Amino acid sequence: MHDLRFIRENPESFDEGLRARGADPAAQAVLRLDEKRRALTTRVQEAQSRRNEASKAIGKAMGQGDTETADRLKAEVTELKQTLPALEEEDRALATELNDLVARLPNLPAAGVPEGADEDDNQEVERWGSPREFSFEAREHADIGPALGLDFETGAAISGARFTFLRGQMARFQRAIAQFMLDFQTVERGYMECAPPLLVRDEAVFGTGQLPKFAEDLFRTTDGRWLIPTAEVSLTNSVREQIIEDLSSPLRLTALTPCFRSEAGAAGRDTRGYIRQHQFDKVELVTVCRPEDWQAEHDHMVASAEAILQKLDLPYRKMLLCTGDMGATAKKTYDLEVWLPGQNAYREISSISWCGDYQARRMNARYRPEGAKKTEFVHTLNGSGLAVGRTLVALLENGQQADGSVCIPDALKPYCGGLEKLEPVT
Repeated sequence: MHDLRFIRENPESFDEGLRARGADPAAQAVLRLDEKRRALTTRVQEAQSRRNEASKAIGKAMGQGDTETADRLKAEVTELKQTLPALEEEDRALATELNDLVARLPNLPAAGVPEGADEDDNQEVERWGSPREFSFEAREHADIGPALGLDFETGAAISGARFTFLRGQMARFQRAIAQFMLDFQTVERGYMECAPPLLVRDEAVFGTGQLPKFAEDLFRTTDGRWLIPTAEVSLTNSVREQIIEDLSSPLRLTALTPCFRSEAGAAGRDTRGYIRQHQFDKVELVTVCRPEDWQAEHDHMVASAEAILQKLDLPYRKMLLCTGDMGATAKKTYDLEVWLPGQNAYREISSISWCGDYQARRMNARYRPEGAKKTEFVHTLNGSGLAVGRTLVALLENGQQADGSVCIPDALKPYCGGLEKLEPVT
């Protein structure tokens, strides 16, 4: 959500930010509706004030025996009571129309974010690790996995496309990856572990920006709740409608949860394998902080995700996303892309975004600066630390051996009950 005062004072720069995002200019449409609504609100307030004044004056006139004045005032109050409901309803309708218009607009990009249309215009910041050289032809995880317990056929038979059934050592391996990530983020990086709801109400998905524009990407239950597409929704909304009295230390939250996405916008992409699923596990990182702390927290979050890849010895590159490739709620985003030798390509495994006060305004999440009477909106950040399934894919492809086995990284061995390798099951 955007600050209407900012739009009033900076209509040209606001439209310039939208243009950079590939969106149409909207400042004039917002301002016309805002002016109309403010004028109507003034009329409503004046009418309400006059009704109250006249009502009080009736008693005074009656007490003075001035029935003529009392009757005139009664008629005026009666007329106001008849006309006010329509004015108030029109005011509410205009407020809803204005809020809906502003709610559909993307966040404005931060200074320094490169302009561009899509992923081809993203900027590579740095690389870590060297892709392994194989003495045999590297295979994709979809070819390695079935012999190790990655059962695509059973998942599809039970639930349809983009579902997978994990068995035996593969199920344990995925659990080990998730536990390692969660332990690292809580013990080493200072995030508080949470176990949030997986089903949320409309207000929650509106607060983090999935509604109203991206409803088709979500799953909705018959009672009107939504399955979370990421724990970002639950964790970020844990501060909705709150005033945090002390935010001198950023609030860092993490959760390991299943995530659910319809992948409506990804038809035909990654239909084979385990990369793009309707249901997947992810360790999510969320930070709520003061505006002046966002840069340090963004750096901390990016480093927290990078550290997982480094400990698992997975080569990756860090990308600064362009204006056209960022999510709608983000002001600045870094993607971490892990090397997949089977695909001979880098693929996204974490996206870490600073959202400014965009989500906070939608949630009415505020804090009170030290010594201040007035409150301010918090800033929010979110990122993956990491996507568990995609990490599993990367480990299978990077750790594959000629005999079909997969070596387990040292960091995961304590979580795997002493296993050194994943072995094909005959």
